[in-house]
Amino acid sequence: MSPAAAGFVIFGVLLALLLVRVPIGIAMFLVGAGGYLYFVGGEILPLMHSLKNLAYARLSNYDLVVIPIFLLMGQFATHGGLSRSLFNFVRAFMGHMRGGLAMASIGACAGFGAICGSSLATAATMGHVALPELRRHGYSGALATGTLAAGGTLGIMIPPSVPLVVYAILTHESIGKLFMAAVLPGLVAMVGYMMVVAIMVRINPNSGPAAARMPWPDRLVALAGVLPVLAVFVIVIVGIYGGWANPTEAASIGAAACGVLAVASGGLRVEGLKECLLGTAEMTAMIFLVLLGADVMNAALALSQMPVTLAAWVKDSGFPPYLVMAAILLIYIFLGCVMDALAMILLTIPIFYPIVMALDFGLTPTETSIWFGILALMVVEIGLIHPPVGLNVYIINTLARDVPLSQTFVGVIPFLISDLLRILLLLFVPSVSLVLIRAFGG
Repeated sequence: MSPAAAGFVIFGVLLALLLVRVPIGIAMFLVGAGGYLYFVGGEILPLMHSLKNLAYARLSNYDLVVIPIFLLMGQFATHGGLSRSLFNFVRAFMGHMRGGLAMASIGACAGFGAICGSSLATAATMGHVALPELRRHGYSGALATGTLAAGGTLGIMIPPSVPLVVYAILTHESIGKLFMAAVLPGLVAMVGYMMVVAIMVRINPNSGPAAARMPWPDRLVALAGVLPVLAVFVIVIVGIYGGWANPTEAASIGAAACGVLAVASGGLRVEGLKECLLGTAEMTAMIFLVLLGADVMNAALALSQMPVTLAAWVKDSGFPPYLVMAAILLIYIFLGCVMDALAMILLTIPIFYPIVMALDFGLTPTETSIWFGILALMVVEIGLIHPPVGLNVYIINTLARDVPLSQTFVGVIPFLISDLLRILLLLFVPSVSLVLIRAFGG
């Protein structure tokens, strides 16, 4: 068996393990270790030396510090009641419209994503806050749960985004530039979801009735309640984009600010602080285990030369670059049926990235790298709401006991159509994700 063929076998065995629900980090580690042993003739000592070096090289990477800090910031925001302030603010200005509460939920998800960076946390937190209000005002089960499941995906599309941090580390790309490039596509996603709600409530007015108009004094109170949250977002994002703080420093400032706000609002006590720290530690350990597993597997794939061989074959095949990119995006959608977002990024970027960088899209190498990162992020988030996995769908459905799971999946279909239209826009108009980089990012 040729080394490249062995690389494809390694990848196939990994997918088989994932289908039987072996945890992604463990599956990558086992398959990678087995592949490495195969390529070095079964000698255990080279593998042990490689494991030692891989673990140190990965865990001593300063850029990785930003992940637990962003996770901690999200934990503080979740336990400190900041999500309710965001929802109340958007509801104050949009709740009186038909479908307005659903649009407010989407806006609040986008705002919460700006201080969280996790789709699952955004869906779960905003589900607790917004779902009772939507159901109390007579929203249909499909629209209410579909809106929150789709809105939760904004948690990884609106920067800061943990998958984008991981992509930046894997590709040696600038975290700040990736965050900047994600802003406009994230806003497009938010507006697209709101337009879906507007269309759905016009097709079926009873699915999203209007709430009472909130008087201006109450709107100003809601605005005052959300100003500290907006200040945290501005400090973190402007700090990164402005160049006066690197992502780790900006995240540290944001986490400290969210912690102070959570304590000042009365939403965070000693027990809540313990839960925040424990939750951050658990999520960080899970992510780092997956990263280590991915490093071991990537070492085996590097020995196989499979990614390089595949990239060279695609480059010499004569296929149009956009056809190759479309095929990669379709593979992402397929993988979304069985894998979560972070696993897809870690598994596929070492294989797809060399292929994409070898193609000519009329962009500079840096622009191609950033554009592909945003496209990958956009497609990965589709997996969070489309069947059969759809982790966001299951999270929201566990909160809405009176809504059948089938109804929730029906509810997300219009949002999936919006996602596909947005992917096509980003695919054929790369400037949507590059315009801010070209204007301010250098």
